[in-house]
Amino acid sequence: MRPRTGQPERFAVPATPTTDPLQRERDHLASSRAALRAMREDVESLDIRDVTGTWVTAIVLQNQIEARIAALADLAHTPLFFGRLDYLHAISEELSEGSGGESFYIGRRHVHDADGDPMVIDWRAPVSQPFYRASRTAPMDVERRRRFGYTGGELTAYEDEHLSDPAEGDTASALLAAEIEKPRVGPMRDIVATIQPEQDEIVRADISGTLCVQGAPGTGKTAVGLHRVAYLLYAHRERLARTGTLVIGPNNAFLSYIEQVLPALGELDVAQATVQQLVGHVEVRGEDSPEAARLKGDARMAEVLRRAVRSGIALPTEPCVVVRGSRRWRVPVHELTEIIEELKGREIRYGAAAEALPQRIAHAVLLKMEQSGEAPDDRVQDAVARNAAVKATVKQCWPAVDPAKLVLRLLSDPEFLAACAEGVLTAEEQAAVLWPKPGRSVKTARWTAADAVLVDEATDLVRRTASLGHVVLDEAQDLSPMQYRAVGRRCSTGSATVLGDLAQGTTPWATASWPEALHHLGKPAAHVEELTKGFRVPEEVIAYASRLLPSIAPGLAPATSVREAPGSLTLRRVAEEERAEAVVEACRRALGREGSTGLIAADARIPLLAEALTAAGLPYLAPGTETSAEARLTLVPASLAKGLEYDYVVLDEPAAVVAGEPDERTGLRRLYVALTRAVSGLEVLHAEPLPEQLR
Repeated sequence: MRPRTGQPERFAVPATPTTDPLQRERDHLASSRAALRAMREDVESLDIRDVTGTWVTAIVLQNQIEARIAALADLAHTPLFFGRLDYLHAISEELSEGSGGESFYIGRRHVHDADGDPMVIDWRAPVSQPFYRASRTAPMDVERRRRFGYTGGELTAYEDEHLSDPAEGDTASALLAAEIEKPRVGPMRDIVATIQPEQDEIVRADISGTLCVQGAPGTGKTAVGLHRVAYLLYAHRERLARTGTLVIGPNNAFLSYIEQVLPALGELDVAQATVQQLVGHVEVRGEDSPEAARLKGDARMAEVLRRAVRSGIALPTEPCVVVRGSRRWRVPVHELTEIIEELKGREIRYGAAAEALPQRIAHAVLLKMEQSGEAPDDRVQDAVARNAAVKATVKQCWPAVDPAKLVLRLLSDPEFLAACAEGVLTAEEQAAVLWPKPGRSVKTARWTAADAVLVDEATDLVRRTASLGHVVLDEAQDLSPMQYRAVGRRCSTGSATVLGDLAQGTTPWATASWPEALHHLGKPAAHVEELTKGFRVPEEVIAYASRLLPSIAPGLAPATSVREAPGSLTLRRVAEEERAEAVVEACRRALGREGSTGLIAADARIPLLAEALTAAGLPYLAPGTETSAEARLTLVPASLAKGLEYDYVVLDEPAAVVAGEPDERTGLRRLYVALTRAVSGLEVLHAEPLPEQLR
């Protein structure tokens, strides 16, 4: 790298200068790695024995130090920096305006030398933003943008764009294309080196508002959501350290796939969970029919539960008489009724009202004491609130509610359900919601996934659910209204990033529109962004899959891809008796290429294909198991394919994928998901006729 006239060097220079630009960059990489090691060693050498006041502060400090050490890890096969910006003018405060431009290396984390001067700038810093947004029409004071190419952890190439040079024409970045198309082995990779301008706008959007991203397959919506978490933690670290962040995914296989993205960006304290794990108040051991699950997920169930929780509230039939010493203090029925009616009208949480009621009764007693000439204080009021007579009145009028027991009764007792659902659910709907066999106890009942969400709703009606600072909800299109409410409770005072694709909704209760979903989430004012430019799925594949859109999501625009890959789609019809053998051979062909292979099939056909692969001596992994150079084939049930990606996909029997769902639209959506998992090539094998939309 040859510095321009007047341009200060903002990084360590090797002892023996070289005129080879590539070697200069390699030298800077080596110096940066050495500086990162020194930063880590400095933290490791800290002695906190003289600065900790108590054993509690010692533990806290030690945990912070260990977290810092982990964040400073140098991942050998992950580039420390991936780009460089050469500015036309100085932007550092310590440099004068006439001192010329500056150069900054852009990477996954900040690295500084022994003097504190930056050698690598965090990609989230404001100075890094032009790396993603600058263009020839809006260069943002950037003279040159340099991208680096790596093989493993070794810097092997660089590529320059002179954004302020009108003589240089627009050309596609070969290194950018190579990074996007790089074979996928192992967990999901970060996209920090390839973030596009429209993606960067989403990543850096303000934390104060909720953002919904409708993203077609291959547009990087999941990665964008994860990078948004990393950015928000950088820009609002203190705030989110207090309130917390959470990533919600559709299943554990998906969470296993994405779990390495944030650590690669230096963020280690982001919780991950499925919706089912969030609402894990009861053990799920049963399964609903599609109709029962749909009804239990309907937003009308919130009103049914509200009525159920409050069904035990009763107006008093006799006064509350409190005995203190030789005096008796009487709160009449009409006064108790006024207190209870007022609490009912305020619509506060049931548990909060139960805690307030004895204090309100005690306050009424204190007023009578004062009227008689006594001077009671707060301690007397607390004592009266604990009086046996007050407790008895509260128990009679505002009985305690156990959320799980309440839902157990609601789903087991037709009369109780009818009373709570009157005017909300029809008789037929009530019959569908009731358990076929009433549960005997909370522990032995065969709770379903939809039941657990109802228990969570009831729990929140009793006592408010704690809210986090920011929640990322991925594959959101598959949630029911009641599940949206459960997620919304976790960010009621915070913000959210909602990610999904309406065309990939594969549950009978999948959302019909984002405004409807955001309403149930409690974020009706959220801004909706749409990503339609794909970077992962080849154009030939996405165009073929998009034939399904008029049937599964008529309002969505078809996705396009920036990647042309002739020959990336193969359709092969085989004889019924040769189907398993043909699938095995297709897997062998895919494994003959570099990268990962996913064999996707209808859930019912998985055991048969597993047997065929084993007989053929082809080892395979289950979804969620990390691929490696030695194990690159994953056998994927179609129900678990969402969110995953493979270099090559072999899709078995599309008609069986469609038939495996309760209705055609859901089946075609499941097929759309399966068709769009491939990064480099897709081979479709079928003995049965293809769905007519694909013919």
